[in-house]
Order: sequence, then C-alpha cells, then structure tokens
Amino acid sequence: MRGVTDDARPQDAPLLDELMPWSVAPPRLGRSWIVAPDARTLRARWDRLVAAEGAEREALFRPSGARTTASAVAALPGQRTGTARFAREPGPCPEPVRVAHGPFDEQWLLPDHRLIDSARPELWRVAGEPQLFAVEQGYGPGAAGPPLLVTAALPGGRSPTGRPGRVRPLFRRPGGREPNLAPGLLAFLGERYGHGVTPRDWLAWTVAAARPSPAGCRVPLPADREVWAAGVALGRELADVQLRGALSGTGPRLPGGRRPYVRAAVPARPTTMAYDPENEALELDGGRISPVPAEAWEYRVGGVRVLERWFACRTAPAEPGSLEAIGPAAWPREWTSELLGLITVLALLGAREPERAALAAGTAGAADLRAAGVLPPPAGTRRPASVLDHPEEGPEGQFALL
Repeated sequence: MRGVTDDARPQDAPLLDELMPWSVAPPRLGRSWIVAPDARTLRARWDRLVAAEGAEREALFRPSGARTTASAVAALPGQRTGTARFAREPGPCPEPVRVAHGPFDEQWLLPDHRLIDSARPELWRVAGEPQLFAVEQGYGPGAAGPPLLVTAALPGGRSPTGRPGRVRPLFRRPGGREPNLAPGLLAFLGERYGHGVTPRDWLAWTVAAARPSPAGCRVPLPADREVWAAGVALGRELADVQLRGALSGTGPRLPGGRRPYVRAAVPARPTTMAYDPENEALELDGGRISPVPAEAWEYRVGGVRVLERWFACRTAPAEPGSLEAIGPAAWPREWTSELLGLITVLALLGAREPERAALAAGTAGAADLRAAGVLPPPAGTRRPASVLDHPEEGPEGQFALL
C-alpha cells in the first residue's frame, strides 16, 4: 500500500492544529503491565501486585519519577477508583476499560490514576457518546499510511513511528456539546459548498483528505463542492470502517460475500506470522486464516505493517517474574475473532486508499480562511472547556473543584 506523502499536499493547506484548535498530548502510561489485550490478564496482574509486600511490590509496580506506590493523586474523571496512596490502601481492582492502545488495536487498561504517569484527565472528562477522537499519527518522511485515524475509545498514545501525534476530540464538552472547531469554520464551509455542514461532516472530510507534514496534518479544502461531497462521503465510509460499523450500525464486510475463516486452528503459543500471497493466507505457526486480501496484509500506519504489530503486541516475550509476564496460558479464542475482524477492516481500508490519495489536490488554503476571519482561532479555543458539572475526587478522598 502506498501512502500519500507530504510532497503530494497543497503547500498552503491549513494545519489541522488551526482548524481543530484544542488538542491533547496522548496519555503516557509509564508502565506497560497496566494494559493488556484481555481484561482477565489485568485482574490477575492486579491480584499479584496486591498480594506482594514491601520491596517485591515496589519492584513489580515499576516506579517512575511521576508515579510510585506512595503517590497521592486524584481519581480519573468518570472512574470509581481509590485515591488513597497505593502503598497503604490499594483497594479493589478497578474495572478495566477499552482504549485505543495503537492503530487499530483496542486493548484494556486499568483506569487507576495512581498507576498512570500522565493520564490526561481532560480527555477522560469528554469521553463517551457521541465523542470521537481524531488521532494524528507521528510524522515519518515518506512513511506509508493514513496520517489521521478516528476512534471512539480513549486513545492510548502508542505510535508506530515512536513520535506520537496529538489527540483532537471532536467536541469540547461531554454529550457532544461545543464542537472543537475554529469559530466560524462550519459557517464558512456551509457558504462555500451551499449547504449546512455538521461537525461529523468535517471529521469525515479530514479522515479522507488530511495529508502529513512535518508541522502536523494539513487539510486541503477544495473549491469544487462536488469534490467536497465526494470526500465527505468517502470519509464517512472510512470512519465507519475504522469504528467497526458504529456509525452505520452494520459491521464491516468484504464485498462479494468473502469472509476470512480459520482454516487450521491457531496453536497455543504462536511465535511467527507470515503471509502466503498466492493463496491469500495468513499463517501463524501452523494456524491458517484465509482469505486474507493483500490489501489487509500490506496495510501500514507510520510505515509499520498493522497486522504484524498487532500480533507482536500479543506474542512478544516478557521479563520472567514481571507483571507483564502474566497472561493467557494459551492463545484465546477471542484473539482469533479480533484478528478476523481486523483483517476485514484493513482490507476495506486498503482497497479505498487510491480514492483517499486522489483527494490530495485541493485549492483552498489558509489564506481563504484568514480572509474570512476564521483563522487564526482565538487563544481560548486551544484550552479545554471549563467543566463544572462533574465532581471529582481528589487525592486522599478530598473533593476536587474544576
């Protein structure tokens, strides 16, 4: 799969940073054992940590400059977890939550602020229906793959390039209130294209049309309203596939009734993944899945093959005796189901990549938006909105005022 590089974009296309002004750095977890592909593993790791004492517990915890077992921190917004110091009162295991741990890789996280170096509470405050997060991918010169992905799960901040991009919520407040857009942008687009434009229309266009650059994603705006309409339609379909059919209510399916199946069971502990292009088959140490379209195998983000990265996250060896070493005794059936779904998603996206690339030619740029008074956005739009209706528990059970 060939991606659109920064050389293909219009030089005057405005930055997404100007058009969706409020952005947040991805969360920085600080310790890898608090995230896992399955929730059972996280509960087992928690139990092991709580059962340990003294120096053993400290070593298992993996303290950092930001978090130790003695850290006093507030609860994460929307989460019922302990705020007493972990060393004194760990409390019950928090209920794991789904996060986008990397491109197309939803995993589970222990949502306990005492365990996370930098959780970005402002993201947690606005998460939940109908929020969507636009996640910029780290810039890599010539790296194949889309520069912008969309997820409903809280972004976990992992980037294949090692340089994570910014997270841009579509809405600044819970419940889909106050779009995170430069004031006047939707009105400008509505006048330009002759009909009302919604925040989700805008997001769809950016998913289809965003282009990478060293300064961040750039978003060309076409003069032709038919190009805009085609791009929005394409972006809606791409976003719906990325969200596993959440927008349309219909799960992604390959055309022509094709569907990947398990032809030979995945072994208990597979260590390698390979692709047989002649038979369109994915091989996992004797396990075999087909048909797997070439578009799925070749799909990359940040220049990294998504399927290989997904597999490595579940099979990479861990340090013996560490909490990371606690995991399923054998390859879970659920992982196979997730892999089948991921193959379908990547095949559909890869097949539409030429259409996405064709939207590179745009004629409207930052100058048009500046002339209309849309840019630059007011400084206040770059800060999170005040949230006064969400009481949160501070360190050691104190009430936190926002």
